[in-house]
This record gives sequence, structure tokens and C-alpha cells, in this order.
Amino acid sequence: MDKKVIATTNAPGAIGPYSQAWAVGDMVFASGQIPVNPATGEIPAGIAAQTEQSCKNVAAIMEAAGVTMDNVVKTTCFLADIADFTAFNEVYAKYFTSKPARSCVAVKDLPKGVLCEVEAIAVK
Repeated sequence: MDKKVIATTNAPGAIGPYSQAWAVGDMVFASGQIPVNPATGEIPAGIAAQTEQSCKNVAAIMEAAGVTMDNVVKTTCFLADIADFTAFNEVYAKYFTSKPARSCVAVKDLPKGVLCEVEAIAVK
């Protein structure tokens, strides 16, 4: 089976022992993306801006893998506070217009104290 590591400087580098994504056959598996601006290392304030940056990071990885956000078939979303669900969805919906299957859960903590994280699976 054909498998390849996907890496791009247009999304934040891994902060642990993992890859940004793997392409395996016709599938792309992206690691969870937190809202770190890859150019500056900064994290924007607020759930809307953080959702925007997380989605931009996912989009950059998908582009590096040769697919678009329309190829995404499943996402898993993590929120530091479920009260942010509506605001998160407003921004998320602009990026995932094909409405992939999704799980969205609140968690106790996320890396770097961020408010959200988005991971995605796409089909070429």
C-alpha cells in the first residue's frame, strides 16, 4: 500500500512525536490542528478567531496532500468549553461546506491552553 507523510510549513509543525498528516492509498489522515499561526507562532484570542486558524491549518494540510476541504469526509472537533459550540459552528461551517461526518466534544484541556482543535480525514 502506498503511504506518505504529509508536511507543510503552511501549518504548524508537530509539537510531539507525530506527523501533520499521512496519505495512505486514497485517504488523508490529518492530526488535530490547534490555532497556532504557522508564520508567527501566535494564538489568536477568542473562539471565532481560534476556529478560523484551526480550519486554515487543516486546509493547508489538505492542500499539501493534494486535496481540498471538499474531500474531507470526517472531522473530530475538540472544544475546551461546550458553551463555545455555536460560535465554533458558525466559523467551521464556512470551511466544511460539504458537511462531513463529525464528532464534537468538550475536553478538560487542549495543548497550549487553546479553545479548539480540529482533525480531519479526507478521500482523494
